[in-house]
Amino acid sequence: MTQIAHDRLLIIDFGSQVTQLIARRLRELNVYCEIHPFNKVDDAFLRDFGARAVILSGGPASVTEAASPRAPQSLFDLGLPVLGICYGQQVMMEQLGGKVESGHHREFGRAFVEPASGHRGDGIFAGLFAAGREEVWMSHGDRVTTLAPGFEVIGTSPNAPFAIVGDESRHFYAVQFHPEVHHTPNGRVLLQNFVRLAGFTGDWTMGAYKDEAIRKIREQVGDARVICGLSGGVDSSVAAVLIHEAIGDQLTCVFVDHGLMRQNEAEEVVAMFRDTYNIPLIHADEADLFLGALEGVSDPEVKRKTIGRLFIEVFEKHAKSVGGAEFLAQGTLYPDVIESVSFSGGPSVTIKSHHNVGGLPEKMGMKLVEPLRELFKDEVRALGRELGLPAHFIGRHPFPGPGLAIRCPGEITREKLEILRKADAVYIDQIRKHGLYDAIWQAFVALLPVRTVGVMGDGRTYDYACALRAVTSVDGMTADYYPFTHEFLGETATRIINEVKGINRVTYDITSKPPGTIEWE
Repeated sequence: MTQIAHDRLLIIDFGSQVTQLIARRLRELNVYCEIHPFNKVDDAFLRDFGARAVILSGGPASVTEAASPRAPQSLFDLGLPVLGICYGQQVMMEQLGGKVESGHHREFGRAFVEPASGHRGDGIFAGLFAAGREEVWMSHGDRVTTLAPGFEVIGTSPNAPFAIVGDESRHFYAVQFHPEVHHTPNGRVLLQNFVRLAGFTGDWTMGAYKDEAIRKIREQVGDARVICGLSGGVDSSVAAVLIHEAIGDQLTCVFVDHGLMRQNEAEEVVAMFRDTYNIPLIHADEADLFLGALEGVSDPEVKRKTIGRLFIEVFEKHAKSVGGAEFLAQGTLYPDVIESVSFSGGPSVTIKSHHNVGGLPEKMGMKLVEPLRELFKDEVRALGRELGLPAHFIGRHPFPGPGLAIRCPGEITREKLEILRKADAVYIDQIRKHGLYDAIWQAFVALLPVRTVGVMGDGRTYDYACALRAVTSVDGMTADYYPFTHEFLGETATRIINEVKGINRVTYDITSKPPGTIEWE
């Protein structure tokens, strides 16, 4: 969205899976920024955009390849501060007269950068190396082997001799690591120094985002009617309240009860929106439709796309009952988008389809309204607070649109869903009783497509195994497992086995993201 009243920072996207994290970090610093793919940024775009500074993102390509992405050469003649990150560093070096080579030692994950001899520790690098070295997150195969004229080395790592470089006279800076990710602890310091050097005053807030989003919704929708796909989770609920604030009774929420909700969740959603917010709500009980279509389906992509297709069919059916809605509103977030398709048309790689992105049919009969499409989960919660939603609701753990379908690997049955609901309810109850709920980003049970032999009361059992999942995260793009005590895990496993008929074995998933995803499918 364009807000001419704010100084603007341009992020040129070369296709990194974490490009939007750059924008997110800058928003934390109250800096307005926009992401645009490299193939849309030409000389005319640069002139019209009016950026105060530019950041070049990472990306999956190699600058050693002839057809690899480049920044407009004119960018380096505009007198703007420029920061290159990972692939962005390599692009700067290649275009400004340096050299990048393939075939050297790769660096993926945690690394440590040492200060170069004579480093002053001021300017964009003020506050770094206080402990003697900086922990950073690397993800590269190529590396710079010759600096472009005018640059000097600021920091080095074992496999990146030019890990941090700078040309102070032109305010050009480049790093081989990713300062935008949570696993570079002082990355925020570096970005804060960069925007301060560029002269940003930090006047971009979530309140400003809310006001601009309301304005854009009104411009897009006009006097047309809108139906909102309401799941009862934080994302769709914040989207619904935001849109209702923008257009009032032009909005009708459609809660599709697909039979894949958690225990008692459907009743809670209906009560909250009808009683608390007085927003028109249609409760579409379509469990038979969805479960019938999913019968015999085990492939996770087919599950997601089947659910997405049926969602749209249900929305189209109910649009007629509200006077012919022209727009479909969804609580799509940026992590949904970046894992399904490339944000802003850039060249990032598809990880998996999401029911509200990859599952949309080409001709669905309505236009989309997705006011949260550029936000991360924590930003949605901040927007929810700005809109006045209750704190206990805003703090709820994420729940995927496809619901329990992707927490039940393999074929779905009503029996397995009922077992899963009960186990999940016990697990979440345990987490709340131990005061851990707010310390965990997301927690759930996955019912595994595996039966195991057990012994109960001197008798043999042959029941399902389940996996407990709990992760900590800042934005959902990366995550670590929560370090429960063995006492907690033992107590929880005992409760599930004793209270949930159909489960006789409990495991705990300690996989991080990456390499895994948070959900199982």
